[in-house]
This record gives sequence, C-alpha cells and structure tokens, in this order.
Amino acid sequence: MAAIITQETALPRASIARSPGYWSGVARRLSRDPVALIALGLIVLLVAMAILAPYLAPYDPTKASMIRRLKPVGTPGYLLGTDELGRDMLSRLIYGARLSLIMGVVPVPIAFVIGSAIGIIAGYLGGITNTLIMRTVDVFYAFPSVLLAVALSGTLGSGLGNALVSLTVVFIPQIARVAESVTTQVRRLDYVDAARASGAKGHTIILVHVLGNVLGPIFVFATSLISVSMILASGLSFLGLGVRPPDAEWGLMLNTLRTAIYVNPLVAALPGVMIFLTSICFNLFSDGLRSAMDVKS
Repeated sequence: MAAIITQETALPRASIARSPGYWSGVARRLSRDPVALIALGLIVLLVAMAILAPYLAPYDPTKASMIRRLKPVGTPGYLLGTDELGRDMLSRLIYGARLSLIMGVVPVPIAFVIGSAIGIIAGYLGGITNTLIMRTVDVFYAFPSVLLAVALSGTLGSGLGNALVSLTVVFIPQIARVAESVTTQVRRLDYVDAARASGAKGHTIILVHVLGNVLGPIFVFATSLISVSMILASGLSFLGLGVRPPDAEWGLMLNTLRTAIYVNPLVAALPGVMIFLTSICFNLFSDGLRSAMDVKS
C-alpha cells in the first residue's frame, strides 16, 4: 500500500520535465535573458545567411583573379577585400557559413542521441553492464578532444563526411558520461522504486519515469558542445583534415590565408572573427538555456 501511495504521489514529479507548464516556464525565463536572446538572434541570422547565400553573396565564391588578390577591406566593389587568389571575401564568408555550421552543429545532435542511449542504459542497468559500457566509453574519454578528432580524421582521411564522423565519435563519450551520471541518480529515487515494485517493465520505467527527467540536463550539456564543435571543426579544416579546397569554410580559409597575415592581416583575420563570434553566440545561448531550465536546482 505504501508503495502504491508513493508511486501515485511521485508520478507528477516524473512528468514535470515533460509537462507543457514546465516548457512554458522555460520559454518565459529565457525571454527575460537579453544576452541569450541576442545570441539566439545572431545564430538565426547566421543560419539565414547560410541558407540564402546564393542570393546574398555578391560574387561567385570560387571565382579567382590574380590581379585582384589581397585587396584591403573597404575596396570599392569588395567590401571585405579579397583573398590570396583574388576571390571576394564577403562572398566566401557568407558561403563558408554553410559548411562551418554543418560541421559544427550536425555532430552534436547525432552524438546526443547515441551518447544519451548508451549512458541511460548503463546508468539504469548498473552493475556489470554499467562497468563494461562505461569502461569502454572511458577509453575514448581519456583522450583530449582535439587529439582524438585529429587522430580519427587522419585515419579516415580528409573530407566533410569523415570530419563529421570524427567529431561525432569525439562527443559521444562526453554525453554518455553525463547521461550515465544523471540516470544513476534518478533511478534511485522513490518514484522509480515504486514503479519497479508495481511490476512495470524496465523499458516502460525508462521511457515514462526516467527519460523525461534526465533529457533536460543532457540536452543542456549537449548544447554547450556546439561551440566546442565549431572550433574543432575549423581546426580540422585548418590542418587539411576537413573540407577540401576550393570549398569555402572558415577554418580552411584561415589555413589558406595564413601566408597573407603579414601582407593584409585584417583580411586574414576575418574567418577567425566569424569562428569566434559564432562560438560565443552558441556558448551564451547555452548558458541562458541552462539557467532557464534550472538544471542545477
């Protein structure tokens, strides 16, 4: 009887994270954070710029002209100057947002799904299953993110697809570790014990009682990885392990312009500025989302 009462009183707690009232509260708190809103607005503008690149770019980003190479910022007809091959920098920065955002954002949701599944299963089952899964995860988690990404990309070879695979593998252990830790805490709570005592199956307990309460912290942590992914993706392209020329990508543009830093440093720094601003926007929005979801409490 006590178990039934505990279950009945605890069931509302299990559905808090999934209730409409909870998410409306998150939206309300987020709307009161001007820094997060500004960051989100800039992210939306970057996404729109990437989608509308053919209509916004004044020139073909791959069209070269040696007589126009390394024009300074403010040159008539070339607002942000030209690169080492005479290609319009504004056009290349606009088009570069496409591949940069793809490489920076896509690996995180894929790793979120895979890493969450691994961590939740390990955290809920516990025992020898948890030990086997998490020790395997720790093998990858032990390597620094940059070193692991470079090693995987070097093994698989350069290219957009291989870079996405490498970055996804880098983030899976990190998300799995957080998912396992949160799930281990949740599965010890009273309402989970009550559901187990009432005869609920393991998959039902995970889907109904555990999943809604652990996805919030995991999701917030995953959003914080997007800024890291942007930097790692640009680093791979800078090292020649990401996008191949002549495609426009901010990290690759930094690589090709590094020899021009003493001739036209402002033009050479523009891709780095875009990487920095984009990473900061994702980081600030992630901080705002963490506060709005009140994960710590």
